[in-house]
Amino acid sequence: MTDQAVDTDGVRLSQDPAEESGFLGRTRELKELRADIERAGLDTLSGRKAPRARVLLVAGRPGSGRTALAEELAARVADDYPDGVLRARLSEPDGTRVPVERLARDLLGALDRSAPPGADEDDLTEALRTALADRRVLLLLDAVADAEQVDALLPDTPDCLAVAVAEGPLTGIADVRPCTLGGLDTKSAVELLSRHTGSVRITVDPRAAEQLVELCQAQPAALTLAGGWLAARPQAAVADLAKHVHAESDESGALGRVFGLVYASLPSTAARMLRLLSLAPAGLVDPHTASALAGCSVSGARTTLDDFVAHGLLRAVDSPLPEYEVPGCLHGRLSALARKHDRPAELQLARARMLERTVRLLQSCRAVTETDSPQAREKLLATPRDLRFPHPRAAADWLRARRPALLAAARLAVADGELDTLARRLMSQLVRAMVAHFGTRAAAPDLYGIHRLVLDVAERRELPREKAAALLNLADLDARTGRTAEALVRYRAALDAGREANDPYATGRAMESVGGAHLELGDFDRAADWFGRALAQRLAREERADAARVYGRIATAHTYAGRYGEAVRSWRAAVAGHRKSGDVAAHARALAELARVQEYAGRPEESLRTCQEAVDWARRAEDDRLQAALHLRLADTLDRLGDPAAAGLERRTAERMLREDPADACEIRSTSSED
Repeated sequence: MTDQAVDTDGVRLSQDPAEESGFLGRTRELKELRADIERAGLDTLSGRKAPRARVLLVAGRPGSGRTALAEELAARVADDYPDGVLRARLSEPDGTRVPVERLARDLLGALDRSAPPGADEDDLTEALRTALADRRVLLLLDAVADAEQVDALLPDTPDCLAVAVAEGPLTGIADVRPCTLGGLDTKSAVELLSRHTGSVRITVDPRAAEQLVELCQAQPAALTLAGGWLAARPQAAVADLAKHVHAESDESGALGRVFGLVYASLPSTAARMLRLLSLAPAGLVDPHTASALAGCSVSGARTTLDDFVAHGLLRAVDSPLPEYEVPGCLHGRLSALARKHDRPAELQLARARMLERTVRLLQSCRAVTETDSPQAREKLLATPRDLRFPHPRAAADWLRARRPALLAAARLAVADGELDTLARRLMSQLVRAMVAHFGTRAAAPDLYGIHRLVLDVAERRELPREKAAALLNLADLDARTGRTAEALVRYRAALDAGREANDPYATGRAMESVGGAHLELGDFDRAADWFGRALAQRLAREERADAARVYGRIATAHTYAGRYGEAVRSWRAAVAGHRKSGDVAAHARALAELARVQEYAGRPEESLRTCQEAVDWARRAEDDRLQAALHLRLADTLDRLGDPAAAGLERRTAERMLREDPADACEIRSTSSED
């Protein structure tokens, strides 16, 4: 059995790297599509410049080779679009429409353009059009569900080209002429068979080969499955397969008949695994997913998956990992077989095993980054070898490659509604792994979507504590991207949920965050009021370190409002709190802020003494950057007090420290000048 990856939705074979691969047939269709690129459109004929990118439509049923034709066209005209080819799949394997918001964000990511987490569809599509305005790209939109998706993603420049792949016409998009696919020409169809069987079996009985092509209606997917069946049986004649296909009674057409024959030839365990692959998120399968779904070993699953590829039942994905894709033309058939042969409870158990395996892989993915923790190392060593990553880079590569499937797994688990406990665990571990490997800022768009899923589960299950946590996380992301008003609404909702759950952490955090949002919006009185409520809770619970920090936030609000006396009192309370809790670094920073406010209040002598005390505490905290900033502030204060000699000494001390740490010099000088 040859090791080859076959695209059963097309006619391009991706074989062993040592062998040539090529595109078969479709000469007429390619010629028409290329001519359509240059065809004068309605705008040109009326004397107006085309305002948007031209849309070419490749129409055909799944299995007709429509995607392969679009990819071949893209390869042939790629030189005309030097900024590259952008690809997006507009429907899930089961036919579910992919939201435009997600499509636009993924395309922006492919362009290395970021968009704020939580941005709506209009903002994202506008950002995409802006990003494409000065580029020449080819946009390949596969498995289009409706014209509205294409219209939303279409660049506002005639320098770009969009190639859409759909089952039928795209009513609503002007000036689009579909290239509708039928079967391959007989010569190309026979050659496709011979690539699997070798030329000898075709040459000895060319009439049988042509009969088989006719029975397959020259459809690439059906011919690929037929070729895989013959490749697995070197002794079988082409005529034998033709007889078997002719005898099949499937009423769904040529693809259904050939698939039924191939499926029936599989051992029962392999047939069961194949059916269960319809449960794989986003139609993407790796050996772990297949192993968990079927309840077999990872190595056994890998062998079976490779056999499926050789049969034309799966397509190997170009990925650093062993990864496979369930062809769209087979997904519905596999789902139907699973519903027919497997009880609902068995399917749900398979889903649960898959989610549990994913959770454990994510736990291992995160744990491998915690090399400084003896507990984490011990836990990692206790993990089965198949679930263990050799080093953090391997874990990050796995997480990056499996990202689409992991996000799809979270969406499907939440939509299922019956596995909410596993769904919550999956999303929790996915967030932790992404933060550990990519950081909160880089992972923010994905984290936003995950937190929204957590919120969906919390509301459905009436879990106020989880609801409060999700709302706080979403609001934090809103606040970081400048959507302060939206963040304020979510912080208030989180406060209500925290009170309902009687969760003091959530309520305290929410009250403080409400204050922070008001501070950002310039409502300093409300900010101070909400910080005061949070402080009262911290003091009641004897949370001294947190109380000291909140005193500082109250002082900041008073400072912005120009109430320097109240700000001084609050900063003194913060200083006392940090001193009692033993936080030397926080103590030094609070003293520095107190000195700043005393300067604002017109008390330079007090500011000088406080600043000198802050220098001493910054030295104890080994915070050289803060020490340098304080020495510069001392110099400015001494100048105002009429002591230029002492001021010069302080500046020389600061400059010496800045020379030792030049990376912070500009920022510290800038901060000092603002003071």
